[in-house]
Amino acid sequence: MLSKPAIVIGLLMLAPAWAFAQSELDDRFSISLGAFFTDRETDTQLNSDTLGPGTEIDFEDDLGLASSDSVFRLDGHYRFNEKHRASFSIFDLSRDSSATIQRDIQFGDKIFLLDTVVNTNFDLRIHKLAYTYSVMQREHGYLGATIGIHIADSTIGLSEENLGQSEISSVTAPLPVLGLKGEYEFTDRLSLNASGELLVIEINNVEGSLVDLYLDINYQIMEHVAIGLGFNSVDIDVDANKSDFSGTLDWRYKGALLFFKLDF
Repeated sequence: MLSKPAIVIGLLMLAPAWAFAQSELDDRFSISLGAFFTDRETDTQLNSDTLGPGTEIDFEDDLGLASSDSVFRLDGHYRFNEKHRASFSIFDLSRDSSATIQRDIQFGDKIFLLDTVVNTNFDLRIHKLAYTYSVMQREHGYLGATIGIHIADSTIGLSEENLGQSEISSVTAPLPVLGLKGEYEFTDRLSLNASGELLVIEINNVEGSLVDLYLDINYQIMEHVAIGLGFNSVDIDVDANKSDFSGTLDWRYKGALLFFKLDF
């Protein structure tokens, strides 16, 4: 798989090619339906007003959540004119598990003891919206500046049936991002898309960062229809001390994307 630096370098290396191409792309609307094959790492700590700092939990190692999975993914964009376009992505990374824990775990106001069976439900839905202004528009591609929002809507629940105890925490993290996005057509059939988005924020007892890197290559198999292969890597870190959530959320997912695209 491609590394994060490789995607960034690839995006920057394409800038000269965009600069020397000559007129605009003509697709108005594009929608992609794909399978996203993900590797995931999830570390979370939920604090308590009465018990203090919670246990730092690795959801894959400590609670048995699957570290690899494939999910359905929907991506698309609408180009208003040669300078302005909007894009979106939607996919669901929810998982659940049941595992015998190997240490005591404090999650919020509850303590789950060593050698008990803990059921974990982790609902995580990702919605990404972005606006792109093309600063470099030519026949074979464009390079644009983006502003957008990355929404991670999550609910995390731990329960232990024998003692009848459970703890649920929900948080929606709407994270604004800035970045670069571009496309280059090597031929009438073969094209490359790349983007990089970044956030670093510290406000109202919330510190957070997000790095979202994306690259795909797609091949036009017939008019308005293409197939493609891509790679997406996302790293989200949130540290909050608020009344509705106190703790840390570290979500990392990356993987290959195989998709079918329609252009109009």
